Amino acid sequence: MKRIDIIGGGLAGLTLGIGLRRLDIPVRVFEAGQYPRHRVCGEFISGRGRAVLEELGLRPLLEKAGAFEARTVRFFAGNHHSPVRHLPEPALCLSRYKLDALLASEFERTGGELVLNTRYPPQPGAEGVVNASGRRLRAAEPARWFGVKVHARNVPLSADLEMHVCRSGYIGANRIDSGEINVCGLLQARPGDTTRSKIHWLRGDKGTALQERLRGAELREETFCAVGGISLKAHAARDERDCCIGDAITMIPPVTGNGMSMAFESAKVAVQPLADYARGAMNWDTARSEVARRCDAAFARRLAWARVLQWLMVSDRLSGALGVWLLNSEWFWKLMFARTR
Repeated sequence: MKRIDIIGGGLAGLTLGIGLRRLDIPVRVFEAGQYPRHRVCGEFISGRGRAVLEELGLRPLLEKAGAFEARTVRFFAGNHHSPVRHLPEPALCLSRYKLDALLASEFERTGGELVLNTRYPPQPGAEGVVNASGRRLRAAEPARWFGVKVHARNVPLSADLEMHVCRSGYIGANRIDSGEINVCGLLQARPGDTTRSKIHWLRGDKGTALQERLRGAELREETFCAVGGISLKAHAARDERDCCIGDAITMIPPVTGNGMSMAFESAKVAVQPLADYARGAMNWDTARSEVARRCDAAFARRLAWARVLQWLMVSDRLSGALGVWLLNSEWFWKLMFARTR
């Protein structure tokens, strides 16, 4: 059989590797770093991603690692807030520090070859190579957004997940394993802001509910991480020269809480075409095109709705009468939750 090389040992790359190894396909995963590590991430798995974990038999591993089941959510914008709402089904919440290491261990247990601290040499369009390296800088687009994350203790949340709109973007706070809170924000620098400590940005604007939540919190600085150059412009897999999955194709706005799910889903839909290629039943160009077609079919409508939600979250409309209506509208909540999944 032909071997599949996967660039990137994150959620998408490791999940794809596990799925292929379950079919006895030879696989190597190249990871530039090592495990365990902290990553900028909402650490919130909802929607179809849960089903993928169950299909691959991975959910019991997450539960054994202490994954928290989030059942409620609440949104805040200025002095307005939504009621506490129940998620249609619980979300699984586990730190990337544990989750990435858990997936890496499972991949090796299934017989996969994991190559750490190694960058795969660039080979655009190379046969048998899958790009799962995550978020990519796009030279033609302005790098406006950056992500910041830290774990905290002693945070009195009113729901399992709270989303707070602030002057610079939005910040989510959700319960994870070990009783901690993951505080993660998508932010953009504002003219004249000289604050150097990005961890300070996660405390929210003065006088807001988020600042009050974190007033007596213990921020675990060793968990702090940040990433810049985030592009939220939607891209189609069919336009990529490489065979891509996960954020290597495109990144869904974090406010949807669906980024981790899309990583798992894209890996799942790629398994069969890549297995067919490895067995000689399909040539590489056909396999790559089929992976792209399946990913675009699964995510195109979701990304379109996510753009609408992202625009609302960073506009001034949430601070007025329209914002009050949107925050309190059960219809709008159900519509956006369903369409972004």
